[in-house]
Amino acid sequence: MNTVDRIAHPWGTRTPYGRHESWPDRVDTYLTEGIEPGAVEQWVQAASILHSDGDAMDIAVVGGRMVGVRGRAVDRVNRGRLGPKDLFGWQANASADRLRRPLIRMEGRLAECDWDTAMDRVVGHTRELLTERGPGSIGFYTSGQLFLEEYYTLAVLARAGIGTNHLDGNTRLCTSTAAEALKESFGCDGQPGTFDDFDHADVIALFGHNLAETQPVQWMRILDRLEGADPPQVVCVDPRPTQVAARATVHLAPRAGTNVALLNALLHEVIRSGCVDERYIESHTVGFEELAGQVEACTPRWAADICDVPAARICEAAEVIGRARRLTSTVLQGIYQSHQATAAAVQVNNLHLVRGMLGRPGAGVLQMNGQPTAQNTRECGADGDLPGFRNWQNDSHVAELARVWNVEASKIPHYGPPTHAMQMFRYAEQGSLRMLWISGTNPAVSLPELARIRSVLAQERLFVVVQDLFLTETAQLADVVLPAATWGEKTGTFTNADRTVHLSDKAVDAPGEARADLEIFLDYAARMDFRDKDDRPLITWHDAETAFEAWKRCSAGRPCDYTGLTYGRLRGGSGIQWPVNEDAPDGTTRLYTDGITWADPDTCEAYGKDLITGAADDVVEYRSLNPDGKAMIKAAAYLPPHEEPSQEYPFQLTTGRTLYHFHTRTKTARAPQLNAAAPEVWVEISTADADARQLHEGDLVEVSTRRGALRGRLRITAIRPGLLFVPFHYGYWDTPAGHGPDDATPGRAANETTITDWDPASKQPLFKTAAAALTLLERGEGAPAPAPTNTASAPTSAGHVLDTTGGQAAHVVEEAGTARDGRGGSR
Repeated sequence: MNTVDRIAHPWGTRTPYGRHESWPDRVDTYLTEGIEPGAVEQWVQAASILHSDGDAMDIAVVGGRMVGVRGRAVDRVNRGRLGPKDLFGWQANASADRLRRPLIRMEGRLAECDWDTAMDRVVGHTRELLTERGPGSIGFYTSGQLFLEEYYTLAVLARAGIGTNHLDGNTRLCTSTAAEALKESFGCDGQPGTFDDFDHADVIALFGHNLAETQPVQWMRILDRLEGADPPQVVCVDPRPTQVAARATVHLAPRAGTNVALLNALLHEVIRSGCVDERYIESHTVGFEELAGQVEACTPRWAADICDVPAARICEAAEVIGRARRLTSTVLQGIYQSHQATAAAVQVNNLHLVRGMLGRPGAGVLQMNGQPTAQNTRECGADGDLPGFRNWQNDSHVAELARVWNVEASKIPHYGPPTHAMQMFRYAEQGSLRMLWISGTNPAVSLPELARIRSVLAQERLFVVVQDLFLTETAQLADVVLPAATWGEKTGTFTNADRTVHLSDKAVDAPGEARADLEIFLDYAARMDFRDKDDRPLITWHDAETAFEAWKRCSAGRPCDYTGLTYGRLRGGSGIQWPVNEDAPDGTTRLYTDGITWADPDTCEAYGKDLITGAADDVVEYRSLNPDGKAMIKAAAYLPPHEEPSQEYPFQLTTGRTLYHFHTRTKTARAPQLNAAAPEVWVEISTADADARQLHEGDLVEVSTRRGALRGRLRITAIRPGLLFVPFHYGYWDTPAGHGPDDATPGRAANETTITDWDPASKQPLFKTAAAALTLLERGEGAPAPAPTNTASAPTSAGHVLDTTGGQAAHVVEEAGTARDGRGGSR
């Protein structure tokens, strides 16, 4: 048993293991100071709500309140380990500033009211708009943090109740490219690989994925492999000096916006050297000849000039990938939020397809998620898809969904693709969308070009409903604010980034009159009196478990089949990977173990798009290209970013995460240990750029673009020259200004500066290629920037060190055990 400060040492102690061995247990436990383990009255099953890993945990309860957490050793995802946000983030639930009663806007100010008053206002406005302007005047913008049962209920009431096409989630900002890339390559969403592939791979390649900070428990897994027998080689593609880069066999730090050029060069080398699986390509793919032709001229020397990466280093990475016996790749925001996002993500899929690296242990690709329930938004149709991964262009799929809901097919909008979030805000700006219901997300900080977003949300003609835990920057602009319960205060399921379904039980009551999101949606549906085609209630379920059973009927026979799951099966043991049905009663570890399953023209989720223009193909084009339903190898030419540095704006600006915060800090800033580790925004610059401008650690600077500006203290790191980095978590709710910058509170949010631009295929905003200028405002007088020193933001000078130790309050008990199988038995 060890006691470790998990702020200063976020990945904890090592439990080394060898290739093909089982990852040993290590149970991490954190209890509020003064609470001994024997005093815990109840341990309630849950899983992490602050990243996409799905770390399984138990919530400690004493006297009806949360007092700590511990990891679940029986779970296949984390084997008992927890990351810093898991260990400390739950404390936000008990914050004194939780919303406890509904609020409505009266005479320009938000005032408390009862639930009937608030819901009457929402329902009255809905009915008025339906009568006067039709369903296209109403939109819903949701989160990546609700539960499956809530997303499904929202999808049904929006698509079949209201009849609107305007439903999307903030997963549009996060991992819509993951879904699009999987559809482009495999005809369907759903991760081909599994976290278990980390145990078997001899090469692990991370493309734009700072795994150490976004999914810290899986980084622990890789660290344990690196310390064990037969460790994997690691390829890292990232412009920042991450912990992944520090342990990489090869680290490539390309210029922002050049991912397609780099990947085309890697493909060029893999094909040139003959490291392709011709039998797999012939049996399971279409499109290889086009790819080979596209990358023929994309030599490492050609890419070196574009990416500003040595050609020899590109060759080295290609050799490692090309010689891998079992290759596991992961992809995240460095690809998804950058220029040519879908095209780049698809090229990672292509590396696996041409090498035949799918469907067996250690050979898999993970187009990762960033949020805990991003996968559920996609499965349930609470984003730009139809529920059950159905194809909006396939009339038989729409008819099947209509039968499940017992409505006419014409009631479900499918005249065009479901509206993506960026377009919804444009409709609101233009005036055709007049009501926007925002649940569990904070677009006034998270969307690009915030001055524009604030002006949209503040329009008198736009009726804004916000459903959240706190009075966020977005809630402060709302007409109605509904207080929501959160994780630990309600029951439901959620699915992590490798298709593992977890059950999270209610541990404590929500504060005041706050209600579960499911309860709010069900109340709204009842008040609206939504009916099916037989004049019976459209929504027939009444709680989380009955909603889950309804979802199972919708998922039946689809790729994300849940029909073999029950709450009983998910309670007490490990999470289980979908599909789970008669053919796979214990779940499915990997997809595509025997060829490509869901790419047939009659069953696929999408017919694909042009990766350059985003133009959608139709069934005739798709059937002519892929009549047998094989994986599609889709080539893409490199194009320069839309906004390049100039004399006025000489830097590229990229935004991203830090280990200690999530999204817009509404939860993590209210956890003392997490907030102390990264209390304020900062700006990263390379040593060479700082020296050239005579800038020093801790100097106060302003970062400006054509959209706006922010201020922060300077951190000098080993980031690539010409690039600035700013974490995107910081907004204004904890400043005097409240919801935006003013004279007293200058710009603090990274998205004051980012561009309103998105990928043509996935419609994901581009947060990583803005052109920026840097101005010194005042000297730091030797004080360091408020940035962690043990992550990618580590300073290059040992003389500038911020104390990141958490003290006694951050000490966590780590207890090593024996390896177990997924249902809790020893193995």
